[in-house]
Amino acid sequence: MRETSPSAMPPCFEKWCQRFDDCFKTKAQKTGFRHYLGGLLGESERKNLTQMAGNAVGVVYNRLHHFLTDAPWDAIEVNERRLQVMNKCSQTRISRGFALILDDSGHRKSGNLTDGVGRQYLGEIGKTDNGIVIVTTHLYDGKKSLPLDLELYQHSTSLPQGKEDEKFQKKPEIGIGLIDRSLDRGFRPGIVLIDAGYGNNTTFLHQLEDRKLKYLGGVAKNRKVLIKNELSIEKEIRLDELAQSRSQDNWEPVNLHWGQPKTVWVAIFNAQLSRLEGERTFAIVMNASSFSEATDIDYFITNVNSLQVTAQWVVTTYSQRNWVEVFYREAKGWLGLREYQVRDKTSLMRHFILVFCAYTFILWHKLTGGLRRRWANQPLNTFTEALEAFRTAMSFRFFDWLTNNKEVFAAYKASLGFIWA
Repeated sequence: MRETSPSAMPPCFEKWCQRFDDCFKTKAQKTGFRHYLGGLLGESERKNLTQMAGNAVGVVYNRLHHFLTDAPWDAIEVNERRLQVMNKCSQTRISRGFALILDDSGHRKSGNLTDGVGRQYLGEIGKTDNGIVIVTTHLYDGKKSLPLDLELYQHSTSLPQGKEDEKFQKKPEIGIGLIDRSLDRGFRPGIVLIDAGYGNNTTFLHQLEDRKLKYLGGVAKNRKVLIKNELSIEKEIRLDELAQSRSQDNWEPVNLHWGQPKTVWVAIFNAQLSRLEGERTFAIVMNASSFSEATDIDYFITNVNSLQVTAQWVVTTYSQRNWVEVFYREAKGWLGLREYQVRDKTSLMRHFILVFCAYTFILWHKLTGGLRRRWANQPLNTFTEALEAFRTAMSFRFFDWLTNNKEVFAAYKASLGFIWA
């Protein structure tokens, strides 16, 4: 059922919101936080201000809009509180040694009046189009997948002075800033996972190594490396040319059992990049036993000790990056990450952080078992199952509220031009 009422939300929702109360200065802001979070978690077809306010009895659009755009509260403070809440519970605590995933995600946005919008590559559609891109850091520790921080990438065409504007930052610069936020909190990752957009940036790799961080990242196939032959003579060669020159004995098969079983072939070697001192370990992963037959080939670089880097380790470790894609799919599909009716950066960031809060609310209850005990008849193994259990609780509480507030609901329907009986 799309309709709901803030006064009929389950008790667990109010207890969660109370943990954020001191991040807001007024009662109106605290109420706005509850209304917006409830709208994101509800069953509205769209998660924009108009529909979230229209589907909630007692929620006024103008007040909800004011909370998101003009009310004086700090989105970064709210995000810090979200992570503090997760870190206080033994079942959800953030421990050392997790995989920190750095990634960016874009979505289409028409026009040119929204901050950050520009014609750029959007991973969601796999091509260049007009849209917005956010850079995020994400945690995966084998038990939970949790968004950490995000920042809006402001395309040069969206800034008055283009690339010369003081606000312009490249994605690797934004990424290292987000990683520093995690380090400042004391969240020390065991490995940083990056795609080729970051792994191909030597300056970015330098910055990771300066922070004593281990990484595993993609690199472009045309990246040139220095490799020694049998006579210890250095030769500069492109990675794809090196892959093509490898004999069949250099490839090690690795069997994967995720979903449909399949086999990939991995070649590992040490080489040197022109702007990095010393050798790094490289890996080539392809979906066939020979280069000529392969249709999917990936290239990786890591500064992890070469004795630890095996074919199985490369494939298993880098596969953890899939969890950030799962998060994007869930946040966009269920919580309206890309659905907003605002244009300025401050309001955009507030919307994104509030989506993070809604996602973390469901994750927290999935891990602690609260929703399972009362509102589900099966184990809640996925985010979607836990969200459906919470929505069941919302519907149950709303129908209970409706039996005692029929006149209020009839007036609400009448205000929308409907007759309810």
